[in-house]
Amino acid sequence: MLRKIKEQYLLEDKDLSIYATHNLHSKGRRFPEKPHPFRTDFQRDRDRILHSRAFRRLEYKTQVFLNGKGDHYRTRLTHTIEVAAIARTIARALYLNEDLAETIALAHDLGHTPFGHSGEYAINELMQDHGGFDHNRQALTVVDVLEEKYPDYDGLNLTWEVRTGLIKHRDSSSFLDDKKLENQPHLESQVADIADDLTYYGHDVDDGLESGLLDEKMFTDNKLWNLACERALERGVKLITGSEKSRGFIVRCLIDMMVQNVILNSEKNLQPYSKYSSADIQKIDKKLISFSSDFEKLTLEHRKFLYKNLYHHPDVDNVNNNAVQRMRHLFQIYLKKPELMSVTAVKRAEKVGLHRAVADYIAGMTDRFAIIEFKKHHA
Repeated sequence: MLRKIKEQYLLEDKDLSIYATHNLHSKGRRFPEKPHPFRTDFQRDRDRILHSRAFRRLEYKTQVFLNGKGDHYRTRLTHTIEVAAIARTIARALYLNEDLAETIALAHDLGHTPFGHSGEYAINELMQDHGGFDHNRQALTVVDVLEEKYPDYDGLNLTWEVRTGLIKHRDSSSFLDDKKLENQPHLESQVADIADDLTYYGHDVDDGLESGLLDEKMFTDNKLWNLACERALERGVKLITGSEKSRGFIVRCLIDMMVQNVILNSEKNLQPYSKYSSADIQKIDKKLISFSSDFEKLTLEHRKFLYKNLYHHPDVDNVNNNAVQRMRHLFQIYLKKPELMSVTAVKRAEKVGLHRAVADYIAGMTDRFAIIEFKKHHA
């Protein structure tokens, strides 16, 4: 007995809430395609992302610590996988479309530059007079244009729902395909967004402690960490400073605590809109997938702690800034000699201008390839 596409649609309509994004209500693709006999459109989009070159390159892109600094530190790839897992958990609990939430989570960092956020800030600065640079918008460029998989068009030809789901920050000037976007992304996009935040709130702490740049004694005034410690104690775990097992369980409690708060608070937020469709939900002026207000204050304090003590730690800054300086030089090298880029990048310059083509080319690089290119071409 087979579960064909019609049966999957019926199962989806039976299982999902009204305000979830249903495959049957999808606005489709830019280039129409026949339905697959066994996979929904959002499942196909997920697989297209998983099989893309941009996704594979995430393995060699910095999360916090420069790629190659240690075998156990997160990379953009491992971070992305963790975000996708958490997105599925939240979406399932809220009767939303798991496949769509997972797909957006898997694609959310495809536009990230080498060398983490330091690399993004540098390219944005270099592109100030040429439209700037934002990794969220770049992710859309990757899936719409830069990936080359099909003979008849550029990009992966993903559904409208995945593409718009990648545009998290919106205002009155937010358009896609000449269509004005609604006030808020659909709920599955909101799920992927908050899953991204809480994932690095938890796992970057883990990497920071692993590296020795963070010490458990530094968390004395960190209320979120202390709550996680209390939860660990409630579960009978002995908290031993410096113990890898103890530390790992606290991080686990930290993430679980954040996920539970999002689920319970979002369910409360959604109650008044139980009869709304996904399209109606997007017209609301506030995000409905969120932490509770008191808990969000704790997460923001925790975020400030990470920025102060980890992301801008001298050992991190010095290594990343040195790498970013090489990337800046590489940008100027390509402006002077664009023929040093790939043939595809040179052709792209004819369509979008040299600065944008150079930014796209460098943004797609892994950490190690950017360093290799700099050494190769730097006089």
